[in-house]
Amino acid sequence: MSADADPLTDVRARLDRLESESAIRALVSTYFELCDRLDVAASLEALGALFTDDAAWCGTGARYGAAFGTHQGREAIVAMLGRYQGPPPHFTFNAHFLGSERIVVDGDRARGYWLMLQTSSYAAGTSDLRAARLDLTFERSAAGWRIRRFETCNLFSRPVDRWDDPAPIPLPEP
Repeated sequence: MSADADPLTDVRARLDRLESESAIRALVSTYFELCDRLDVAASLEALGALFTDDAAWCGTGARYGAAFGTHQGREAIVAMLGRYQGPPPHFTFNAHFLGSERIVVDGDRARGYWLMLQTSSYAAGTSDLRAARLDLTFERSAAGWRIRRFETCNLFSRPVDRWDDPAPIPLPEP
């Protein structure tokens, strides 16, 4: 920093970056909370509000590219997600877990990377475990941070018998 530079400029920039990272983290968390409860009562309006008007939602790689494709624009994204609502809802149980987070903020643009684990049971009677790499681009507007591009690429998928095993939980002896 030069001797005549405002000493608060760097602090303000660092604070903006930290607050932006926190807002983006909350935005992504809200997206997955809504997706985990994606039934007939879920608010598609709330889901749509998380995206920019011209956002893209993309399945990438061989498996997710073929399964999901690309949905361009908020309305197309909401329509795609709305198909999971039912009735009956596509999911009887759905939970997303995010890890290995990295968020890079550059002014009013940002990019976020996560590894995601998804546990799902379906109305069709099957259950599976999936892992995916997420690559999201964000844009800040007067309304706050929004998702501009959502990319998900499958790392692995495998069926499971059930999530709620009725066997007792093994505990140490008292």
